[in-house]
Amino acid sequence: MTIAGTEVIAVVPAAGVGSRMQAACPKQYLRINGKSVLEHAIDGLLAHPQVNQIIVAITPEDPWFFTLPVAKDPRVRWVAGGKERADSVLAGLQAAPEARWVLVHDAARPCLHPDDLHRLLAITATSRIGGILAAPVRDTMKRAEPGSPAIAHTVEREALWHALTPQLFPLELLRHCLQRALQEGASITDEASALEYCGYHPELIVGRSDNIKVTRPEDLALAAFYLTQLHNKESA
Repeated sequence: MTIAGTEVIAVVPAAGVGSRMQAACPKQYLRINGKSVLEHAIDGLLAHPQVNQIIVAITPEDPWFFTLPVAKDPRVRWVAGGKERADSVLAGLQAAPEARWVLVHDAARPCLHPDDLHRLLAITATSRIGGILAAPVRDTMKRAEPGSPAIAHTVEREALWHALTPQLFPLELLRHCLQRALQEGASITDEASALEYCGYHPELIVGRSDNIKVTRPEDLALAAFYLTQLHNKESA
C-alpha cells in the first residue's frame, strides 16, 4: 500500500571496508545465496512501492559495485562516499532529488523483512520527525571496567533497544542535523544520533531481531538461513 503524498528515497552507505570479516573484499560484496549482501539490502528496499530511488555511497576506487546487476537498475545511482558513515550519508543526501522522506539502510543488513519496512513507512502519515526500526534488548547487559574485560556492573535493560535500520526521517531535517553535528564535532554513530544531538526524539518502531548486520564471518551463514526462510515464505 502506498500512502498518498509521500515520496521516499533511500540512501545506502556502502563505503566501509569491513575489516572484521577478514575477507578479500568489503563485507557488503560477500555473497549469500547467489547475490552480494549489498544486493539483498537494496532488493529489500526496492520491493516496496514507495521507494522510488536508491543512492549508494561508495568509495571512488570501488571495483566491485559496477559489476553488480543492480548497478544497472535505473532506480539505483551512486555517489562518492566519505571516510565516516555520516559523511557518506550526507553525500547521498546532497545528491538526492527533491523528496519528503529519506530511508537510510545499512549495506550489510540483507535480511530486511517487508513487514518491518511497511510499519516504518506507515509513520510518514503522522510523524514530523521520523523513527527507526529497533529491537528491545533481551539479554543481560554488562558494563566493563574502563580498559579492562572485568565486569563493572549490570546495566538495567528495561528501556534499552538495539538500533536497527532502515531509519526514516524528513530529508531536509536529517540533512540539517547531520551538517550541524559534523560541523560541531559530535559523535554520530547512526542517523538518529544526529537528530538526538539537535534535540529531536525519533520514534522507536519494533523490528524483527533477524534483521541482522553482517559484521563477522559467522553472520553469513545466519543471514543465509534467514533469507532462505523469508524467500520460502514469500513463494509459498
